[in-house]
Amino acid sequence: MAIGIFGLVPMSSSPDELKKVLLTLAAKWGDVVEDLESLQVKPMKGAMTNEVFMVNWPTKEGNLHRKLLVRVYGEGAELFFNRDDEIRTFEFVSRHGHGPKLLGRFAGGRVEEFIHARTLSANELRDPEISALLASKLREFHNLDMPCNKTVLLWDRMRTWLGQARSLCSPEDAEEFGLNNIEDEIDFLEQDLQTEFQEIGFCHNDLQYGNIMMDEDTNAITLIDYEYASYNPIAYDIANHFCEMAANYHTDTPHILDYTLYPGIEERRRFICNYLGSSDEEPREEEEIQQLLDDVEKYSLASHLFWGLWGIISGYVNKIEFDYIEYSRQRFDQYWLRKSQLMPSYSSQM
Repeated sequence: MAIGIFGLVPMSSSPDELKKVLLTLAAKWGDVVEDLESLQVKPMKGAMTNEVFMVNWPTKEGNLHRKLLVRVYGEGAELFFNRDDEIRTFEFVSRHGHGPKLLGRFAGGRVEEFIHARTLSANELRDPEISALLASKLREFHNLDMPCNKTVLLWDRMRTWLGQARSLCSPEDAEEFGLNNIEDEIDFLEQDLQTEFQEIGFCHNDLQYGNIMMDEDTNAITLIDYEYASYNPIAYDIANHFCEMAANYHTDTPHILDYTLYPGIEERRRFICNYLGSSDEEPREEEEIQQLLDDVEKYSLASHLFWGLWGIISGYVNKIEFDYIEYSRQRFDQYWLRKSQLMPSYSSQM
């Protein structure tokens, strides 16, 4: 499927500004054709916040092309994160060799370098060799010294989203999702999970397979899309990654989650051992490995609340074809189920 380069920009954005960005790139590169209508544009599947397009730009050589990526911001994205903060993160991570370069911005989106690598498939998250590479890359990402507030953002962000969900929800949806009880659950998790010894790092917070790219020649892993990135407990980021193994966003029912695919104890342990062993530090004690395993399982509860709230808001403001409300329903159902298993003495009925 191919569409015109300016047909991908909604009227609420600015096709003229996108055109200016592309003309600037044409002047900089010098080898691409100046007829912007000749660009080939293909939508990329699997994005749930933005619309993403791969652009093939013919060069004057005729049979050669440059590739770039155009990201059109989804409606309501400003409810979830600060776009300027995300751009600063994008540029910092890029300068330190961890992601694509920012080529230009326009009202409603941006143009990025197209990485000559492919995104992983859902099944590849389970491949032991790929998983080990990813664990090492995630450790490296967590150790980035970002020039931003290093305070844990998770809990305040969820409280903000809860307020937004309440304001958007119909009374029926608010009752179904038990939104009047969720603030107590956030308070409970914050008090129970936070300890003075937990490790805080710069977390990706959305480590699904579509945000992980691998170079076919070198097997180098690149993490992309930093909209939700912030400082958080590393256990939360790992837990969120494990939860994403239940998803496959490239099916006819991309919103359906299969929690029989959640990694078992041996798979979780292997990932965490690879994660902790990827640095040049001394080998980790069994007690440290077990503690992180336990923390990750409990932080999976926070992941379910986080994305459950995200789904409710998205269902009201985002026009991307995805059943956000059903997705949220599954995340909240999983929260209550796993809480009863992980913390039986604290479990309560909605």
